[in-house]
Amino acid sequence: MSGDDDSSGWQLTESDPGVFTELLKSLGVPLIVDDLYSLEPSSLAPLHPVRALIFLFKWLPGAGEPDSTGGAYDTAFPGFFANQVVQNACATLAVLNALGNIPDLTAGPELRELLSFTAGMDPQTRGLAVTSADWLRAAHNALTEDAYHFVVYLPILGCVYELDGLKSSPITHGPYEDDGEGWVSRARGVIEARIATYPAGSVPDFSLLALHEDPLSTLQTELAEAQSSGDDPREADLTQRLVDEHAKRDRWAYFENSLRRHNYVGLIHSLTLALAKAGRLDAATDGARSAMRKRIEERRQKGRQMGGE
Repeated sequence: MSGDDDSSGWQLTESDPGVFTELLKSLGVPLIVDDLYSLEPSSLAPLHPVRALIFLFKWLPGAGEPDSTGGAYDTAFPGFFANQVVQNACATLAVLNALGNIPDLTAGPELRELLSFTAGMDPQTRGLAVTSADWLRAAHNALTEDAYHFVVYLPILGCVYELDGLKSSPITHGPYEDDGEGWVSRARGVIEARIATYPAGSVPDFSLLALHEDPLSTLQTELAEAQSSGDDPREADLTQRLVDEHAKRDRWAYFENSLRRHNYVGLIHSLTLALAKAGRLDAATDGARSAMRKRIEERRQKGRQMGGE
């Protein structure tokens, strides 16, 4: 959850896949995050295997109680679960609650040490230990902006779990079938039920992200196989997919995350003065408002798309 009180130096985090992927990279985890605009199997298939789904929404008091989605608190949960004990840490906490329950996770030395150190702690104590890690707070604060609450859904010990740091315990949504889509099929139903709890006629402001394996190495291997076998159509398709993946990473690295790290206050102040002196400030302000309204409407359209499925 976002807020101004008791942040303990943790800043707000933007709901953007590039932000999460950069955070994973800093933790030494070879996974990436992508936006999901639909919960249909055709949208999830290219991301297989999906390790976790991260649900982002504007937080409301009392929201997300397990009885609204058919779940139940699991007070005997044996896995990794940390409570959110400071404001603004929910994004990184959601990621850690997911990573801490992925078997055979590849991670950097600091994350491995943190997971080992907090083993056996109760959720409140674990949350205190996590948010006291200066290196983790620094990684979190390097990429900041928006005001959402973050929860994660993932498979643990044959059941779909919802891990929300503001809840006292993990929420179990029951076992899932291994065939077909596996755990994702049950998670879809839970998330759709969660979306349905919004008041009738309202436009929910939420987003959904998928935590999954980085496809680059697999695509490169498949491309080499297609080239050696002379499969030209397959080679062309894989080449384009690799181009798209590299372009996405370039956008994250050079346009999105780098801009978030830079302080543009001085530049903005100078531009504002220059526009005012030239008599163009009102027009620029109207243009900015129009662009913001367009961005809000795009968010709403994405919410309607997911909520209507």
